[in-house]
Amino acid sequence: QVQLVESGGGLVQAGGSLRLSCAASGITFSINAMGWYRQAPGKQRELVATIFSGRTTNYADSVKGRFTISADNAKNTVFLQMNSLKPEDTAVYYCNADPMAPWLPDYWGRGTQVTVSS
Repeated sequence: QVQLVESGGGLVQAGGSLRLSCAASGITFSINAMGWYRQAPGKQRELVATIFSGRTTNYADSVKGRFTISADNAKNTVFLQMNSLKPEDTAVYYCNADPMAPWLPDYWGRGTQVTVSS
């Protein structure tokens, strides 16, 4: 059974930093990409960052230069380093695994709350 477990969320002041982790287990298939998404109250879930094959990265314009996604393939863990946090970064952050096989669904973690106070 595939499980994605996020950790590292919390309350931080504007300008501060947090590091999110996503530990993946039960994955027996090839992964196209791992990613972080977020959903703020009353808004749709949006892409924050993705990492393909543990190397190539992609970021939402709103976080470029502030957030960094990385992966430890040996530990099946993906990280999101968030610096210079802003109140508008407040959201529940979700980890996502996108399988290579098109007939497999995406997998999601339960999310971790990030709250940035002004």
